[in-house]
Amino acid sequence: MYGCRVKFPRCSGILLYFTSLPGRFGIGDFGPFAYEFADSLFAAGQKLWQVLPLNPTGYGDSPYQCFPAFAGSPIFFSLERLRDQGLLQSSDLDLAQAPPFPEDFVDYGPVIEFKRSALRRAAQVFFADGSRADRAAFDRFCESASPWLDDYALFMALKDAHHGTAWTWWDAQIRQRNPRAVNEWSQKLAPELKAFKYWQFEFFRQWEHLKTYCQQLGIRFIGDIPIYVAHDSADVRAH
Repeated sequence: MYGCRVKFPRCSGILLYFTSLPGRFGIGDFGPFAYEFADSLFAAGQKLWQVLPLNPTGYGDSPYQCFPAFAGSPIFFSLERLRDQGLLQSSDLDLAQAPPFPEDFVDYGPVIEFKRSALRRAAQVFFADGSRADRAAFDRFCESASPWLDDYALFMALKDAHHGTAWTWWDAQIRQRNPRAVNEWSQKLAPELKAFKYWQFEFFRQWEHLKTYCQQLGIRFIGDIPIYVAHDSADVRAH
């Protein structure tokens, strides 16, 4: 019995999670420093960039304890790219308005609060003044991602509405996904659902842009996967 042989050029690379990149806003992200790191990999003759899971993190902010299995974390957004798209103003990136971020570690609480505030403004501008082409791209994304996006957006909006408590402590009707309760909450949280869906659209747009740039340099990403799905997650609640 013969085994399969997979052929690819011998190569090497580096594991660097995006949080470890330099960043103006307390954390590494998909912004300029990510592209600079890709350039440095290329200059050093490296072909692989390994990262940890990119999902929104839950308690303890571990990439292996995430609220969803398929969604990407908005904290990796490049605010500079949102500014360049006209979705944020330069004043939104003014560090004088930001909390003091430590230089040698990520303080997730202030980072999430600051970025969420900026991302809410970006979502408002997108839905109020986004181009027809961008809105059509958003609609296509929502349709293609619907098998997981709808459950994720509702889960996160409900979690915010319940002050971050685990879904097992929510009211029985919404906890058990009673259709009437789901419909009522979906209508009540409609603006929040749109924002969470937009953030996923923008996450994958920025992620694909960075991947394309790396591919042009001959650099491939290696991912990593959680060994289990977190109990307090959109996926466990949905299934």
